[in-house]
Amino acid sequence: MSEVELPSWTAVHDAAAALRLGTTPAELHGALTGWYAGGGADAPDWLARVMADDALPRVPGDTPLDALNAASRTQLEDRGFGFELLLPEGDASLGERSGALFDWCRGFLGAFGLAAGENPPLSEEGEEALGDLAKLAAATAQDDGDEDDEDALAEIEEFVRVAVLLLHGDCVLAPRHRKSFN
Repeated sequence: MSEVELPSWTAVHDAAAALRLGTTPAELHGALTGWYAGGGADAPDWLARVMADDALPRVPGDTPLDALNAASRTQLEDRGFGFELLLPEGDASLGERSGALFDWCRGFLGAFGLAAGENPPLSEEGEEALGDLAKLAAATAQDDGDEDDEDALAEIEEFVRVAVLLLHGDCVLAPRHRKSFN
C-alpha cells in the first residue's frame, strides 16, 4: 500500500461538482492516471490538459482534486506498487462499482492517448493490456450479481491496476531508464 492515500470518493465527487465537471470521480481519476501513465507532464493547468478542455480552471492547492493529482503521481512512481484505483466503497452495489470501473477505464484511455500519442513505446504485454482496457471501457455494468460476480470484479480491478503499472513502465519508466544510460 502506498504511503500517499487517495482522497475519498465523496470528497472528489463534491470537488468535481463544485467545478461543474461532467465526470465521475472514477473517470476523473482514470483520466488523471492515464495522463501520467502515458507520459503527460504535471503542470498547474493539469485539469485542462487531462480533460482536454482549455476552459477548465486551475485547481487550487489544498483541495481534494489537488490531493488526487498529487496522490496519483506519487502512487504511480511507488516502487512498492502501491497504486490504487479510486472507486466507490465496497458497500456500493455491484452495478455501481462495476460501472465506476468501466468509467475509470474510459477516462484512462482518453487521457493516455492524449499523453502517449499515436504510437506509444509499448511492449507486447503493454499492447495487450491496452487492448484489454479498451474492452473494459466498452463494457456495461450489470445491476446485480452473486459472489462469483463479486470475485470477478475484484480480479478485474487487480488486472486494471497491474495493466496501468505496466503501461506506465513502458511509456515513462523505460524511457527514463534509457535516458539515464546515455
